[in-house]
Amino acid sequence: MSFAGINYLAVILAAVAGFAIGAGWYTLLGTPWMKAARLEKGQGRPLPGLLATSAIALLVMAWVLAGVIGHLGPGQVTIWNGIVSAFFLWLGLVATTVTVNQRYQGFGWELTLIDAGHWLLAIVAMGAVIGAIGV
Repeated sequence: MSFAGINYLAVILAAVAGFAIGAGWYTLLGTPWMKAARLEKGQGRPLPGLLATSAIALLVMAWVLAGVIGHLGPGQVTIWNGIVSAFFLWLGLVATTVTVNQRYQGFGWELTLIDAGHWLLAIVAMGAVIGAIGV
């Protein structure tokens, strides 16, 4: 099940893993996240439209990650290389973007650590899934 060198089963399973990690992360850290995001009780509830947006964004993220990992070349798509590639993409693109955006928005470091921590776990899990299944 691939097209243009990307295994769409790996992409879907990676997106599901990222979604599950986000659900668990924000269930666990929901109260401190709401405080850091300056939200009142009930404001941080995920609405169907937000969940659909998250699912689509995670599919795009997994697809791009599969493309990047696939560029390592034949025989180089492994769980370890998926994790390492995902970590570097997180560090160079995701963590930096979250940090800059939240500084300009006037939020404290607690929110940045919670959000960037979520993305670290999610993208590394996606990289592991893609590396395990292949692109």
